[in-house]
Amino acid sequence: MQAVGDERLNWWQTRWFVAAMAFVAAIPLLLPDVPPLVDLPGHLGRWRVQQSIGQAPWLADWYNFEWQLIGNLGIDLLVVPLEPLLGLELAVKLIVIAIPVLTAVGLLWIAREVHGRIPATALFALPIVYSFPFHFGFVNFALAMALALNAFALWLRLARLGHIRLRAILFVPLGLVLWVTHTYGWGLLGVLAFSGELIRQHDRGRNWFIAAFFAGLHCIVLLPPAILMLVWRTGGDVTGQTADWFNWRIKARWVLMIFRDRWELLDMATLAACFLLLLKGVRDPAIEYSRNLSLSALFLLAVYLLLPRIVFGSAYADMRLAPFLLGIALLALRPKAGLSIRGASVVAAIGMAFFVGRVAATTVSFWQYDQSYDRQLAALDKLPVGARLLTFIGETCRDEWTMSRLEHLPAMALTRKLAFSNDQWSMAGAQMLTVKYDPGRGFNHDPSQIVTDVKCPRQYWRPIAVALTRFPRNAFDYVWMVDPPAYDRRLEAGLTPLWRDGNSALFRVEDRRPPRLLMQDLGPYGPEYFEAISRRRAFGKASSRPGTPVPAPPPRARAPGSRPPRA
Repeated sequence: MQAVGDERLNWWQTRWFVAAMAFVAAIPLLLPDVPPLVDLPGHLGRWRVQQSIGQAPWLADWYNFEWQLIGNLGIDLLVVPLEPLLGLELAVKLIVIAIPVLTAVGLLWIAREVHGRIPATALFALPIVYSFPFHFGFVNFALAMALALNAFALWLRLARLGHIRLRAILFVPLGLVLWVTHTYGWGLLGVLAFSGELIRQHDRGRNWFIAAFFAGLHCIVLLPPAILMLVWRTGGDVTGQTADWFNWRIKARWVLMIFRDRWELLDMATLAACFLLLLKGVRDPAIEYSRNLSLSALFLLAVYLLLPRIVFGSAYADMRLAPFLLGIALLALRPKAGLSIRGASVVAAIGMAFFVGRVAATTVSFWQYDQSYDRQLAALDKLPVGARLLTFIGETCRDEWTMSRLEHLPAMALTRKLAFSNDQWSMAGAQMLTVKYDPGRGFNHDPSQIVTDVKCPRQYWRPIAVALTRFPRNAFDYVWMVDPPAYDRRLEAGLTPLWRDGNSALFRVEDRRPPRLLMQDLGPYGPEYFEAISRRRAFGKASSRPGTPVPAPPPRARAPGSRPPRA
């Protein structure tokens, strides 16, 4: 009977199979015009400003955009050559499709280098290509992590072939590329490379302390980006705090949300299956753990436990690592030598079905999100180019498992119509775009676009009645309501509807005066409520994120010129 250790490659170990799995990973993103990832439309808006600010002069009245060397430039740089050739949306879509493809290839390549060939159990790691951080739209991060996985596989391969000097030469620029793409990918590569080299040095007969010393020497080639990091984070205009250490309740939640998408039961079942397989590796005599990747997983676990929730003002820092910790731990599993090829084939078939089934569910989920996008974006047909647009998007105070993914839809008006978008992030040093539209202060950047039915605890979101009563009508010409909570229609006074679909609508601002609606007629939003909101500073200064400086007043916004810019 043929055993796992035989020389002949099995069907799941061939290059054709790896190529097939890479194609399967791309399927959910093929149909949607805009990949339905929470933050991606907001990033598209930033890239539109980046590419068009020279052709649309009114954009410079609303936004500052300055190129600078920061550790978060992956797609920002890629769209520079691709946008003129393909258009912005298609270029970004193709780059985003490449992320799960590269992630799948990187995982299988790592398994091949560590185990000698791809073990059947490695297929169970593939569903992390569509993990919660990717669904959230952390696309520069996700691209960097995909590249880091492939770079780690190359690191292992060059060591296996004895090309240590070549590896040292190659990984100086590779480390720099990873850092520029996103700092997190460079950090992941550093942890994985050190753990892999530590095992290699120990296998050469050195004790753990000496092996750790030599592993550190080999990883010096990855240190140059640390100088760039120091220059970046000590800049005079850099803001953002590092906070919320050792929040064990939140860390446990991030683990439970590794596969969070649409159907909580399915997502939790996927996670449970992964943990059952990890447990099987401890108890099943036919399956074992690789020392190399087990050590890598332990290192990543230590990093996960030590990471705060907020790093340099960027939230979800620890959450982003959880899927890759799980993926590396799953890759560490392998059938022991001697297992029959029939048994390994059954494991591989189950693993492939596990991945394909997860991709099928994600495809359906993305199709449904895409339908929601198309329905709401129909409003843009009624919006002129260069409009001063204010958008309000409905949200609830409950952290519902299924996210609407509409939170940054306003940026599609910026992307397609070069209109003002009040959902852009404005934190100096974290990205190259900051908002400077002073007439709309309090309603000019994220999260001013989010509205709720009541005031949510620990959130900067406004109730819909407060938003419609308080927004500066002189600063905006149009108001776009995207699936808002129920509100008193008398608050639409002075707003002319141009488009409606259900409770969503696009209005033109006709009367610059606030609605003449008595406070006592607002029911629960009467005088006492507004007074309480004022005390909590729920609007005005409190609408800005902590640590964000108040921008200087810009020149008054100019109307679009007669010559249309390149879109």
